[in-house]
Amino acid sequence: MYLAPVELLHSGKVRDLYADGDDLILVASDRVSVYDVILPTPIPDKGRILTQLSVWWFDQLGDLLPNHVISATDVPPEFAGRAIRCRRLQMVPVECVARGYLTGGGLTEYRATGSVSGVSLPAGLDEASRLPEPIFTPSTKAPAGQHDEPISFSAVVETVGAETAERLREITLGVYERGATLAAERGIIIADTKIELGWAPDGTLVLADEVLTPDSSRFWPADSWQPGRPAFSFDKQFVRDWAAGTGWDKRAPGPELPDDMVERTRARYVEIYERLTGKPW
Repeated sequence: MYLAPVELLHSGKVRDLYADGDDLILVASDRVSVYDVILPTPIPDKGRILTQLSVWWFDQLGDLLPNHVISATDVPPEFAGRAIRCRRLQMVPVECVARGYLTGGGLTEYRATGSVSGVSLPAGLDEASRLPEPIFTPSTKAPAGQHDEPISFSAVVETVGAETAERLREITLGVYERGATLAAERGIIIADTKIELGWAPDGTLVLADEVLTPDSSRFWPADSWQPGRPAFSFDKQFVRDWAAGTGWDKRAPGPELPDDMVERTRARYVEIYERLTGKPW
């Protein structure tokens, strides 16, 4: 029986981080955040789905790069199913984002400048347009309560150096392309994704946090995708759109989710888990 005490180090928008000796325990809650604000209404099973889907993806990506997972089962019993025992890393101070389709903040930036994070794109693209090739569109890691801001590749070079910046871009695009290929076989488009990377003590870059989940990625059903209109989403975009439509000013406190939104959001998370992994929830 697991009896060792753990110490809360940090409580984020969705995840809580505990110290357990030399290891960390990363716990995914049922909280949902949009526009960097935690909404007051949890989504049942969300934390477990995010954790189990991440574990599945870490296995699929294991030949591309190492990850931070020590165990998904050797965790305190109160966190069973929603926690990962992981190793300590020095986290990279950049949000690593890959985009294969144009939507969200990338679309807003493109309409204003014709580029995303300094990457020039062809004229005439629209909502949900497929890009000529996936692009690396990094952003800042903003402090709690502030918004991440898109940055150029040259800004990443200034932050971490040219060699590491090139490696971040290579890894991010590699994770996206592997994920997009596997998802496409299951009838799912991954429009974009954000990953977290950290340095192990020997300097190796390691995949951390969550990966290719509905909180870190946009998932669309391939059979209904059509450029020029918003896509049906199996991800947090569904909640973002609802919240924005309430007239909320995107500042705390956020609006309560009605029961039907909670049920529909949970159903989308369950469906994307089942479609990607092939396992029943």
